[in-house]
Amino acid sequence: MRPGVRKLALTVHIATTVGWLGAVVAFLGLAIVGLTSGDAQTVRGAYLVMEPITWFVLVPLALASLLTGLVSALGTPWGVFRHYWVLFKLVLNVLATVLLLVYTQSVGYFADVAADPTADLDVVRNPSPALHAILALALLVVALVLAVYKPRGMTSYGQRRQTEQRRGQHEHVHNS
Repeated sequence: MRPGVRKLALTVHIATTVGWLGAVVAFLGLAIVGLTSGDAQTVRGAYLVMEPITWFVLVPLALASLLTGLVSALGTPWGVFRHYWVLFKLVLNVLATVLLLVYTQSVGYFADVAADPTADLDVVRNPSPALHAILALALLVVALVLAVYKPRGMTSYGQRRQTEQRRGQHEHVHNS
């Protein structure tokens, strides 16, 4: 991948991932309001707003982060399978995205309960969205730390590729 395209892909990946992180923080804020507010309409409103935020913000940003991360990894020397930190970030991203997609059903259920004006407020309040947001935040922060610090450690595949590249460069120098 040419340097300009690689930087564009990386920029889009960082933007979507930071957006996802921010959206999770906002979702967590709503979940906390839903758990702690004394006003019934505010509690119901918090759970009602979680559903469109999930579908129109969290899911698209999670999918965009996954896709742009793959594009970035494939277009750089880091690769997808050469370094443990890249592979671990991919696993975290896939895990978080899959869990989010599965969790959309629960968010829909909470919104349906909140929409029922006859539902008892204690039934509407549920700690699950806050707990899931905290876990998502933890996963995303771990991925962020991995991206910034890039801990050493090559996979067996990465070591083989590096050896092949060095061997190829060594042969090229001797053949010149």
